[in-house]
Amino acid sequence: MSEQGSRKLFEHVINLLKNGSESDAEKLCRSQLAEFPRDVNFLSLLGSILLRQNDFEGAEENLKIVAEISPSYPKVQEDLGTVLLNLGRPQEAVLPLQRAIEQHPENAGAFFKLGGALKSLGRHEAGDAALKMASDLSPAQANLEKATHLFAQGKFRESETVAKKILEENPREVNAGLLLGRIAIHARAFKQAEKLLKRVIEIAPKFIIAWHELSNALREQGKDEEAIVLLRKALEIDGENATTFYQLAAALAVAGRTAESAKSYQKAVQIDPSLVGAYLGLGHTLKTMGDLDGGISAYKKARKLKPNIGEISFSLSNLKTFRFSDLEIEDMKRRLNNPKLDKPSKVAFSFSLGKSYEDSGDYDEAFQYYKMGNEIQRSLITYDPVQTEVSNDKLKEVFSSEFFQEISTTNPGNKDSSPIFIVGMPRSGSTLLEQILASHSQVDGTRELPDLGIVSQMLNNKEKGTLYPGGIRKMQKSEIHDLGETYLDRANRHRQGAPYFTDKMPNNFAHIGLIATIMPNAKIIDARRHPLDSCIGCFKQHWALGQTYAYDMFELGEFYLEYDSLMEHWNQVLPGKVLRVQYEDVVQDLEMQVKLILDYCSLPFEESCINFHQTKRSVATASSEQVRQPIYTKSLNTWKKFESHIDPLIEILEPLLDTSDLTKIVR
Repeated sequence: MSEQGSRKLFEHVINLLKNGSESDAEKLCRSQLAEFPRDVNFLSLLGSILLRQNDFEGAEENLKIVAEISPSYPKVQEDLGTVLLNLGRPQEAVLPLQRAIEQHPENAGAFFKLGGALKSLGRHEAGDAALKMASDLSPAQANLEKATHLFAQGKFRESETVAKKILEENPREVNAGLLLGRIAIHARAFKQAEKLLKRVIEIAPKFIIAWHELSNALREQGKDEEAIVLLRKALEIDGENATTFYQLAAALAVAGRTAESAKSYQKAVQIDPSLVGAYLGLGHTLKTMGDLDGGISAYKKARKLKPNIGEISFSLSNLKTFRFSDLEIEDMKRRLNNPKLDKPSKVAFSFSLGKSYEDSGDYDEAFQYYKMGNEIQRSLITYDPVQTEVSNDKLKEVFSSEFFQEISTTNPGNKDSSPIFIVGMPRSGSTLLEQILASHSQVDGTRELPDLGIVSQMLNNKEKGTLYPGGIRKMQKSEIHDLGETYLDRANRHRQGAPYFTDKMPNNFAHIGLIATIMPNAKIIDARRHPLDSCIGCFKQHWALGQTYAYDMFELGEFYLEYDSLMEHWNQVLPGKVLRVQYEDVVQDLEMQVKLILDYCSLPFEESCINFHQTKRSVATASSEQVRQPIYTKSLNTWKKFESHIDPLIEILEPLLDTSDLTKIVR
């Protein structure tokens, strides 16, 4: 490439960065460096991009080459010092930061970083002097650097205070606005984040990163369709931004628009073949669509780019028909034993190895890896079993026989009979029941919809002093009807026009009282399985979100007892309302159980429900491959593989078991 052509390309990359198109800028830098590996301009740019992406090792590699070839290259010393600080190496960061200041004595940012490095080394007097110099040179720049640094350290409250001060002095400082938006997202104040970020893109419409963060804030509020519209507008501004296509694909996936999601992921990796998250998302989407070969290919491309991200290997292991090679197993074990590996990846590799050893019949070794993964994950999450018991007791108190007798005279709920809720413990056959029903011509199979949980939170009203579930007693008839209407409106975006639809969010078993109140004509199916099979199925599964009770065998058993107790309550106060379907019965007499299910749902019998495995539809759960196979019995009493390791669970579940023959189901 000519010098003029190289300069034009460099200017184009700079413009991409100004507009927030980091992935496109990175792609062009890597393309140029493939041909000219020691081009300091593009090495420096790539180092800066990787620094923004928190790929500090990659940034260090590029910036050190620039510092070696051209020590006085603009910003290289400051960027290198920043990278070394982020890598926890302040001693090494001091020299390049001092060089940056020697080259540009008025560089407030370099003074601020040098001050932080010196103070972390115990050189407080020199550090304070450097920080004072930063503030004297450029208070606004120093404050922005400080706020950003505090945010990176996880000191969100302090970062927020500094960023707010910046905006008070300059309301159009979009970087401070973006930072406040990110802080609000971290604090789960999504409405506030939405307001802040909308202001940012109003001031700077081409600031694409702000569009991305705004889409995150919208999606966290369940505003998937708004996020999709927003991201399509962002593509009108920059139609070749890989990250925008990636974000759009994720929003489409959540909205259940799976085929569109796959196309958007494919566009993202076409633009930027190094975008690991897009390959991972593409793998998930193709798996959901039943394209296992495509899913495996996408996962493997992601793994090749980032082999230390355990989630990628777990995604492969979660394809129930996939088997790792001996070399792949040894590679995962080696990575798992690396003390520098982050804990989430340790969890993912542990579950992957557990699945691998289970597949090979080494159940003792498999259980040890499952146990390891569960123990690490339990240390990363918050779960209070006492709170579960308290919450369930409150549900029983509010949704009592007396309550349902009272409302039977007014019958305030929405009379729509289209929802069919499939509830229960995870790994209990709910996906199979959904597939059976979704194979009926009058039923749309949707997914695990979060909407009922969102509707339940609408009862929490500070102004009225109401909380869920007790707030339902203070609501007017019209308000109760509107809650049902709100759920139906939210669920409607997942429907395709059939008279009925399924919602198979398992944890909705806690909301059966709410369902019966706001949608009394809805059908509810309790998917049951042998308690030990159900619990061991949960213990072997690394859940993406939720199911926080599943990572400790004692807590898991206690949760199952709570679930069973709550279902007993619903059966007492709402006799005949819930149809219990036992997984073992479905497996052993499919036709009879299908007829019972369809009869309960007031649906005519259709042969397609027997041949459910032939139905073509997207299935997003861990059982997606099983429901595309004919019925089989090998999944019965799978807990026996691990019987020698689960005495604590058996003891907890004893009230529900036949101790003379644990394979029998008592209730």
